[in-house]
Amino acid sequence: MNAQLQPEPFTDFRLVIGGRLVEGASTFDVINPATERVLAKCPRADLAQLNQAVAAAKAAFPAWSATPLEDRRRLILRLADALSARADEFARLLTQEQGKPLAMARGEIAGSVAMIQAFAAMNLQDKVLKEDETLRIVQRRTPLGVVAAITPWNFPLLLLMLKVPPALLAGNTVVAKPAPTTPLTTLRFGELCAEIFPAGVVNVIADQNDLGAALTEHPDVAKVAFTGSTATGKKVMASVAGSLKRLTLELGGNDAAIVLDDVDPKEVAPKIFMAAMFNTGQVCLAAKRVYAHDSIYDELCAELAKLADAAVLGNGLDPDTQFGPLQNKTQFEKVQGYIADGREHGTIIAGGTRADGPGYFIRPTIVRDIADDARLVREEQFGPVLPVLRYSDIDDAIRRANSTDFGLGATVWGADTQRAYEVACRIESGCVWVNKHLDMPADVPFGGAKQSGLGREMGQEGLEEFTQSRIINIAR
Repeated sequence: MNAQLQPEPFTDFRLVIGGRLVEGASTFDVINPATERVLAKCPRADLAQLNQAVAAAKAAFPAWSATPLEDRRRLILRLADALSARADEFARLLTQEQGKPLAMARGEIAGSVAMIQAFAAMNLQDKVLKEDETLRIVQRRTPLGVVAAITPWNFPLLLLMLKVPPALLAGNTVVAKPAPTTPLTTLRFGELCAEIFPAGVVNVIADQNDLGAALTEHPDVAKVAFTGSTATGKKVMASVAGSLKRLTLELGGNDAAIVLDDVDPKEVAPKIFMAAMFNTGQVCLAAKRVYAHDSIYDELCAELAKLADAAVLGNGLDPDTQFGPLQNKTQFEKVQGYIADGREHGTIIAGGTRADGPGYFIRPTIVRDIADDARLVREEQFGPVLPVLRYSDIDDAIRRANSTDFGLGATVWGADTQRAYEVACRIESGCVWVNKHLDMPADVPFGGAKQSGLGREMGQEGLEEFTQSRIINIAR
């Protein structure tokens, strides 16, 4: 075996509860999706340990919330430095538990460091809303309490950084729960937190999707910050209703890409291909269905098919790998079902097969001449399968793009940027890009429309989601 592809000796993972690294009540296997072999044993929390983690966070809250913001900021910046110092270790671990190429994993770690630093640079200052000789009205931003941060398996660390740093800066304490198929980088991150923050400020538990309801319903949890599927997000929303907890949901998308008739298919095809296939299509904001004008439809399909045929799949530790496996067996089987639907209701012009050998590998797949009511078009595939649909009238394309319960992201591609902008303004989505994709500055908020979520992450708005607005109205 190539030395670069040798499995790492990752061991000694622990839960983080009350500032201590502790064994789980039991363990479970974490599978490397590129090999289908056990990567590590993960500690598994039971209900008692979940309650201990919440109790530790609750106990730490009074002192942490009273800590001056500048002191909290200083510790958060130490966390960024600590993660940066161990970036290569984290990246190699991330590649092996998630499957993404090592270069992309390094990008996720670098992005996580940058996200921590971006939130650490923000402020929560009192704001005078109204003032005259008779009154003074001030808006304050106060912390909420214990925050439950629940994250998915596609970007395990980066998506956690949209939750933990702003929660901490605002003065909250945290109980983090990663996805059971990618818990290891989060547990390592918890070790860094245990070295830097006071006991109980950051706690990390791992489960096998059996403790989620207990965490979100817990009476001592003040806010839930969740990223995941819309179906699970609805369950989370129902679980917090009894106590009216604060809630942020970043959920699924079925993001449309509209390609106007004035583009050069050869020029835009590589950009659209990566918008769809980045991270093997496992991106909530990926381009998941393309609407291309009649005049460029055939050429665009052909160009996308060439790119799919040329894609290099493999173990993420191999430097030649462009696309890794699907992250887990469940998603692997689900995506194969979407390919079967595409074969039945459209024409597969590239891919459509799993790669030989072990691992959850599926070749990038392009499907053309498919109907709007096919499952592959109506649902979120979350994998490397892209349907390309034809349109002749832009109003019809916009109507079809908007004909979904989702509204997370979208893209418009056109040589005339003003015309593309006007189309973008008509798309019912929380974020729309024009002639680019996944450009997400840390100081710009994002979030979904319709059933793609509630609230905002990133930017000042994302920080303020972890606070309570308190109005103080003073008579003079």
